Amino acid sequence: MVSCLSACAQLGALDVGIWIHHYIEKHNLLLNVVLGTALVDMYAKCGNITKALQVFHEIPCRNALTYTAIVGGLALHGDAQDALSYFLEMVDVGLTPDEVTFLGILSACCHGGLVEEGRKIFSQMSSKFNISPQIKHYSCMVDLLGRAGLLKEAIELLESMPMKADAVVWGAMFFACRIHKNIELGEKAAMKLLDLDPDDSGIYVLLANMYVEANMWDKAGEVRKMMRERGVDKTPGCSSIEVNGNLYEFIVRDKSHSQSNQIYECLVQLSKQMELVECVAGVPHPKDEFLFGSEVNY
Repeated sequence: MVSCLSACAQLGALDVGIWIHHYIEKHNLLLNVVLGTALVDMYAKCGNITKALQVFHEIPCRNALTYTAIVGGLALHGDAQDALSYFLEMVDVGLTPDEVTFLGILSACCHGGLVEEGRKIFSQMSSKFNISPQIKHYSCMVDLLGRAGLLKEAIELLESMPMKADAVVWGAMFFACRIHKNIELGEKAAMKLLDLDPDDSGIYVLLANMYVEANMWDKAGEVRKMMRERGVDKTPGCSSIEVNGNLYEFIVRDKSHSQSNQIYECLVQLSKQMELVECVAGVPHPKDEFLFGSEVNY
């Protein structure tokens, strides 16, 4: 039963997960900590955080894995304050968080902008719980500091890491530089990304767009020239969605679908709403890539 719920969580198969939960209730199966935690994890990862919380409170005896599941679930749903509350409750009742727990709570702090809380928790990993931060934990902290505009602190942390920074860490650094318009540091991050993957067209596009936003047109042109010289092509964007058992795939500039007119009209409206929201948040909008001649939305 636990294995089935784990599979549902990984696949996002909420309906099947609900059926399993009903089966458990119908046959009066004991909701022990293992089964209960699997249900919490399934509901959280399948998008029903309300049900995940309900099951969490129904479990008579919760362990560290149960708290880790709910902290990670709340982080996934952007509820940073509640994630922090459950993390602190976990510590207060004497349970010890592990690497996964810390990854969940640091992710919550990152997306919730909880800089001081994130700093404290990251420090306590080693000082209080004797857990050495791994590259994913460093990535969360670089992202947290970068989003908050603390670019100097972010790059100092990145360069002090005991392991080599990967594309995720440098990517977080680059996006922070783009948001806060630090061209010099953004260039450094982009070059590190290109060293790691010189064939990733997305990096070139983002770097060129950063230059365009700063009115550095010559630099943007140099990036396009670099792409041509290296034979790097922009890979068309692709997304898919399952509706009533049918899988629909959407590719940039493709209009082969019978309802393409309605689809693109809906996309226009969604893009306008996203732009309004992201302008308030100070996040670059995907349509910025039009500046590079790449039709992201269409």
